[in-house]
Amino acid sequence: MSPRGMVFVIMLAVAVVASATGVVYAKYASRKHFVELESLRSQRDAVDVEWGRLQLEQSTWATHGRVERIAREKLNMRIPLVEEVKVIRP
Repeated sequence: MSPRGMVFVIMLAVAVVASATGVVYAKYASRKHFVELESLRSQRDAVDVEWGRLQLEQSTWATHGRVERIAREKLNMRIPLVEEVKVIRP
């Protein structure tokens, strides 16, 4: 084999090794990103569940009956009598 042919074969071998290394790295990066994506999806699902729970809790705490009961019991509030109501006109 001529020296020129040997150089060509060595260059092809280097190109094949570089290409194989690139494929391995791309596959590794792909798997790493997939694991990160799944982790983020799991976190998103957990946050969605927490958000739903907090919305339910907020609606429970803000019911009219509960607010009125607390106003009566803890703040000693009451509905004003008719003679205590004053209408202010502009």
